[in-house]
Amino acid sequence: MRTDQVFLEIFKNRVQAIVEEMAGVVLRTGFTAFVKETGDFGTYLLSPKGETFGSPLDTGYSLSLGIPAADVIGAFEEWHEGDIVICNDPYTTGGMATHLPDVHLLKPFFHEGKVIAFGLCFVHSSDVGGKVPGSVSPTAYDIHQEGLRLAPVKLYDQGRLNDQVLRIFLDNCRIPEQNWGDLRALMAGLNRGEQRLAELIARYGSEQVERGIESLLDYAERKVRLLIRDIPDGEYDFWDYLEDGPGGYPIRLRCRMVVSGEEIFLDFDGTDPQVRASFNIATCNKQGHYMLVPALIRYFRTLDPTVPWNSGMIRMIRNDAPPATILNPEPMAAVGARAATFIRVMDVLTGALSRAQADKLPAAGAGQACIVMLSMTDPATGTKKVGVIQPVCGGSGARPMKDGIDGMDFAVGHLRNIPTETAEAEMPILIERYGLRPDSAGAGLYRGGSGIDLRVKILSPDTVMTARNMERMQFQPWGRLGGGAGTHGEAVKNEGTDEEQRLGRIDELLLQPGDTVSFLSQGGGGYGDPYRREPEAVARDVRSGLLSEAEARTQYGVALTADGGIDESATQELRGGQRSQPQDFSFGAARDSFERSWPDELQLAVGHALRSYPLALRDYLKRRTMAEAEKRMERGEKVGPEEIGGFMESLRRSIGVV
Repeated sequence: MRTDQVFLEIFKNRVQAIVEEMAGVVLRTGFTAFVKETGDFGTYLLSPKGETFGSPLDTGYSLSLGIPAADVIGAFEEWHEGDIVICNDPYTTGGMATHLPDVHLLKPFFHEGKVIAFGLCFVHSSDVGGKVPGSVSPTAYDIHQEGLRLAPVKLYDQGRLNDQVLRIFLDNCRIPEQNWGDLRALMAGLNRGEQRLAELIARYGSEQVERGIESLLDYAERKVRLLIRDIPDGEYDFWDYLEDGPGGYPIRLRCRMVVSGEEIFLDFDGTDPQVRASFNIATCNKQGHYMLVPALIRYFRTLDPTVPWNSGMIRMIRNDAPPATILNPEPMAAVGARAATFIRVMDVLTGALSRAQADKLPAAGAGQACIVMLSMTDPATGTKKVGVIQPVCGGSGARPMKDGIDGMDFAVGHLRNIPTETAEAEMPILIERYGLRPDSAGAGLYRGGSGIDLRVKILSPDTVMTARNMERMQFQPWGRLGGGAGTHGEAVKNEGTDEEQRLGRIDELLLQPGDTVSFLSQGGGGYGDPYRREPEAVARDVRSGLLSEAEARTQYGVALTADGGIDESATQELRGGQRSQPQDFSFGAARDSFERSWPDELQLAVGHALRSYPLALRDYLKRRTMAEAEKRMERGEKVGPEEIGGFMESLRRSIGVV
């Protein structure tokens, strides 16, 4: 029986209010800055089958649709009132957790002895052990280096705390008091959700609430299927890269998006093998996994903001992430820096959608969520401190109708900045500079968002800095339909001094008092021909300090007078020259150069040849094969796809593997 539409709308709003209130409780009671300031946590309501029917949009991590919770729910033969399960291990949760710092709590909500729903929440812990403070290192090569693993286990059994489980967790992290505080904040959020759901049942009855949960999921599904009908049927290929994988070669993510009627299939064949680094995502190839589909569900909700924000939106999305690839690794691959890969998956799907509907999708954004963390002993108190200083993102891509957003990429819009005063109060540091980066935005009719310029000064001896998920340090955020690529990122130690050092991607950096580290993040790609941008908009960016006069002339063909006005005649002359035909995508010089040597068909040949070898050899053979091919290219020899298999086989024989 279909639920009454009026009740369904009321029920949708009540559910949304519950999850938002749960999130508000966690935000106000969390202990670590990453929770109470940045908001890297989530609070959700799940159906008894494990589908997300309630997820916050205003507070916390909203990319929850497609959480594969069924494995964890099914791991326990019996559920009782007062049970709370804790877990963080991707492999034993079936991809519900995706790296160890995301500590999850799951609680059943009962009515008259029957499970009506589950409350699920997680917090990104600032440390769960492992080889580096913060537990995430790009160079970790197995999950055992990344911290404590917790398979699903009851932290509370019928309301009784399991002290041994709690002790194991707290004894294996660097910040036990803060972690326990964050866990209590999560439990407070779960209790609030349980209370509000009980009030909903008391008002409408359990049968109507159960029917409302299923109807709400069905309603979202129906609305999204209508949106997919408007996407032309077809196959749309796109790929993008993570940089500096093992051996120094880019890691490619490739997707063939197949649209057919009301359904979408994401074929990730051609994506690189899993790597001996922490960029793998343990999706277990669960259908509509929440690390694979965010670009799609955000697109749907942009087109129709009335779609209920729940897992009904992904029921019509299927995916195939081949085994032993970076998107579906074999246990026990490292996964700590999987956010870098997840963000690039969003870029890949945005690119694929752009091929299907060119005038509706933005250019690429900064493409990173660089989490800057410090660990030191506070000289004033003698206490060990580990904490997040700032999530350094960058500008979003320009849109088909307006500029990109400065300082924040759509892919990580849930992350809030940490106020400078809070960072300086909690850690012995000085924030010397925190603002927008000039001349970083990709030029266009609509420009990309500007990147961030952050400089941190260290005040404590032997401070260890980590900065995970630094990306697009070489390959720039791409522009669309004639728009230019955004500026790549940089990191500089002791900028402007005799000891200045270009750092590239940071893994673990030892710093001393007086040292500074500057983070210059990427600007988003531009959209449309820059010469069509209103000269006054260009002049306004120059006056605001986001654009130099030199770049105004070079990128936009706009000349300014001494007082900052527009030099009409000089501008007309600059813009009167011959313009090349706008490209669908402007990838930037670094990627163009790489793909001249490594076109799509050659990279596909490498990937397909690797499948015939054991997993333990694939990463090694990829590196050696590409190195051998590049030696031949440097000698002027042509390397074709048909030769790759032979390269690989001779390498295998040379190391004596049968």
